[in-house]
Formats: sequence, C-alpha cells, structure tokens
Amino acid sequence: MTRPLGLALLLASAPAWAADATFTVKVLTPETALKAAQAALARCRANGYQVAVAVSDRMGVVQVLLRDRFAGPHTPDMASAKAYTAVSFRTNTTELADATQAGKPQSGIRSRPGVAAVGGGLMIEAGGSLHGAIGVSGAPGGREDDACAAAGIAAIREDLEL
Repeated sequence: MTRPLGLALLLASAPAWAADATFTVKVLTPETALKAAQAALARCRANGYQVAVAVSDRMGVVQVLLRDRFAGPHTPDMASAKAYTAVSFRTNTTELADATQAGKPQSGIRSRPGVAAVGGGLMIEAGGSLHGAIGVSGAPGGREDDACAAAGIAAIREDLEL
C-alpha cells in the first residue's frame, strides 16, 4: 500500500517541479544599451577624454560598442573586457582590481582570458536583478572611467526602474 501512495504523491508534485524548470530574465534592449553608451561617451567628452564604451548584456555579450574619433586603438577591446568582467564576476571592476592584487586569494582571476581587473567596468542592476554591464576605457585612470560609466547607467536608471 505504501508504494502506490508514494507514487501518487510523486505524480501529484510533478507540476511543481515543472514550474521550477525555467525562469524569466530581463535583458537590455539595444536602444537602452545605446542610450547608456552615448551618455557615458558624452560625459567623457565633456571632460576632454577620448574613450570607447561597451555595453554588454547579462551574459557578457557586447550589445553596443562606441569609440570616439581619437580614442586609442586598444580602447574598444579594453572597454569590452571591462563590461564582460563586471557581468561575469558580478562585481564592479574597481572592486575586483582590489580583490585580485598579487598575494590575495583571488589573484588568479587576473590570468583568465578576457578579464580586465582594472577600474571602468560597472554592473547595470535594477529591481534586484543584473541586466548587463558597461565598460569605459581611455580616460586617465579607472576612477574617471568609472565616472563615465556611472553617467551611462544614470541615463537609463529611470527606464530600468519602471
């Protein structure tokens, strides 16, 4: 008798398992990614910096990449790597730079291909969910790259919070 009862309970709970088999995620639209990149580029230009800006989706794939006319040839790759790193490790790259210094337990992260453990990569989060990341390269130092990236996020904050 216990075997049929167990089977009945198992079959009755099957719909609950099916409900957990998938989940819904929010992904930035290309228009939103472009708006963030343009705002970050404008912020850097206003301060006299020629930069590249990359916005990636939550999986680290670049959706938008903008390079100003006189930004260095390395800046597109670096901006993309910063966005990828922020979204992959779910942390802003300035924080990752500190956590991965030589001699620290996470220092090996720096040797991973495509990782840029330097300032300028910020996560794009809203409503408790990661939507993507923005990376900026070309300003004089990570702090300025971070400021431009933050301006990009600020430009889309209201769009994401709705």
